[in-house]
Amino acid sequence: MWNPTGRSGLREVSRRVKRISFWRRQAPAFTLVEVMVTLTILGFVLLVTFGVFRLGISAWEKGESSKEEFQKMRVASQLLSQQIKSLMPYKIKSQKAEGDFLAFEGKARSLKFVSTLSLKTRRPSGLVYVSYEFKEGGNAGGLILQYERRVVNKNFMDDNPPEEDKVPIFDGLADVRFEYYREEDQEKTRMGEWVGEWSAKEEKELPSALRMTLIPQKRERKGEESTIVILASLPSSRYEEVSKGPVRTTASPVTPVTPATPVRPVSPR
Repeated sequence: MWNPTGRSGLREVSRRVKRISFWRRQAPAFTLVEVMVTLTILGFVLLVTFGVFRLGISAWEKGESSKEEFQKMRVASQLLSQQIKSLMPYKIKSQKAEGDFLAFEGKARSLKFVSTLSLKTRRPSGLVYVSYEFKEGGNAGGLILQYERRVVNKNFMDDNPPEEDKVPIFDGLADVRFEYYREEDQEKTRMGEWVGEWSAKEEKELPSALRMTLIPQKRERKGEESTIVILASLPSSRYEEVSKGPVRTTASPVTPVTPATPVRPVSPR
């Protein structure tokens, strides 16, 4: 039997201790440097992973915001196009030497005309005087202000609408351009072209088409692909005479009807 207190026992204990120390030295283990390198690599992996998730969420939110903004601009552009296409060649009778003229005034950043479509009321309200005006807004972008009212007097083109009655249609714009198409004349001395202004008093007619270009503020540096163009064809230049006074109807005389001669019954023979 092995006796640990004897000389042989001490030798055996020493031999076993050396064997355990040898196996401990041979067992795999991580040093402090290896642990630090592993934690550093793991931290970079987590940082990249969270950065990718954050970038994806930011791109999704930006896409939803751009989609909502584009949807609003699309609906507003459709309404403006419908109102412009409903333009009425309305003639204003003037007492001045310039004579009668069409109610239409087009400039590079504003437009005035008479339309049969109102954006404020759904029900037909007769003829309405409409004006579009671009107003600069600084770093936040400019606005397109829309104003309309019913045509009740003949001097409505000269009135200045109050600011509180103007309604913003588009916002966040860098610039707006109104262009008017002048057709080629019958003698072919003038080519068809787009012009920046149109005065119905001088032209004596309406342009055949109107082009409205909207340049957003945020996408101004990306080129012409980011612009929104509203193209509308206008009716003929013939005007409609609108009477302001009461309409009198003259009844035509009624021709008396001669009663028919009664038919005598024929007696059987």
